[in-house]
Amino acid sequence: MELRQLRYFVAVAKSGNFSRAAEQCHVSQPSLSQQIHKLEDELGERLIDRLPRQAKLTAAGQAFLQHAQRVLAELDAAQREAHDTRGLPHGVVTVGVLPTIAPYLLPNVIASFGAAFPSVEVIVQEDTTAQLLKLGCDGELDLLIASPPIRDERFAKETLFSEELLLVAPVGHRLAKQKKIRLADLEREHFILMREGHCLGDQVLDFCHRRDFHPLVSGRSTQIETILALVQAGLGISLVPAMAVTRGCAAAFVFRSLEHPRPKRSITVLWPLSCSLSRAAKEFLNHLREAAKALQKQNTPKR
Repeated sequence: MELRQLRYFVAVAKSGNFSRAAEQCHVSQPSLSQQIHKLEDELGERLIDRLPRQAKLTAAGQAFLQHAQRVLAELDAAQREAHDTRGLPHGVVTVGVLPTIAPYLLPNVIASFGAAFPSVEVIVQEDTTAQLLKLGCDGELDLLIASPPIRDERFAKETLFSEELLLVAPVGHRLAKQKKIRLADLEREHFILMREGHCLGDQVLDFCHRRDFHPLVSGRSTQIETILALVQAGLGISLVPAMAVTRGCAAAFVFRSLEHPRPKRSITVLWPLSCSLSRAAKEFLNHLREAAKALQKQNTPKR
């Protein structure tokens, strides 16, 4: 069994096509096919069904894929670590992150990391938790930044910090005059939340439903900035993370805490257990930890 055979097999599994896999591996299709045939002969199992327009893994192929990816990941990690010992880390760190976290947490982290390690490129991919977990399992991401609950045991998890979810309303709203706000005070209000599949929207609804409160949802979006714009236009209220409260918000919005128990969310960093973190990824993780400490020390925003 040869490493190139494993790489060819994984390429076919990911692309679902022998021609595309051959292009990705920079070999001819006959050569790639021949090596996979040799791999199957050595294993004594057919790994791939050759269909007219696609290549589909057999049950044996599905089982073998996990091991092949793990072997290749460990080899790549060993090569990176051997190279990293010669000096500063270099290469690429891929970070998957929720869109409700990325614009508020990552800019400063990437800036400080870039100043310390200029030879490392940071690639950020924003998506839902479900899609980020899939990309992580496929080896497409080094680190994931998301918000619990996350029940996937294929990842190592570390809580970075937790933050309050604040009520946001336009300036002049009737709730702005109240020092204490209860869920019961929101019964007549229209809510604008994150779209289904985005965990922030699910977290808000879960918090409300567990307290037997059923908000009137009149709008949804995939971006917090859009939600704030709709709130500013007087179309509803919302609950947003404390990190989304910037200095520029003071003139247009009123932010208030709800009475105890206040809604909160945790921010967690994850990485696949099947892969070893490169030195660059470890250094980026350290910068995330430092940023988390700084956020925890910040004073409660003015509301």
